[in-house]
Amino acid sequence: MNENLLEMHEYLGEGYKPLIDFNCWRVAVLRYLDELQPDKISYFERHNETDEVFILLQGQAVLFMGKGDATVEEILPHVMQNGVLYNVKRGAWHSAVLSRDATILLVENRDTARENSEYYTLQPDQSAFLVETAAFEIPEWRALKG
Repeated sequence: MNENLLEMHEYLGEGYKPLIDFNCWRVAVLRYLDELQPDKISYFERHNETDEVFILLQGQAVLFMGKGDATVEEILPHVMQNGVLYNVKRGAWHSAVLSRDATILLVENRDTARENSEYYTLQPDQSAFLVETAAFEIPEWRALKG
């Protein structure tokens, strides 16, 4: 196909991969990677200059939202449904747990980076909540619950 008419991208690797940058926006894919196992998630992030759209394309995922300003005071889990658009608002704390076969499409500002994002280190009880919730919602993580 003529690339002046149509670009096609596919990503089957692990983790986060930007696929298209255009003007001020970016489309990326997030796939399973070991750092996203529920017992290995140690922080939530928030982006200070952009909303971030998540769309689960396949597999299972839980999107964890953190209530609070300077810290995460409460964690709200959302079991993602295939094809539903989840718009994480600018400045909202968040993280996600994915099954090994999951693929999430992400849309965000092209310049989203560590320099314009913040990170909150989870407390032990918050980490335990992530593991407990993931074990309940995603069958492959049940062994982590211990």
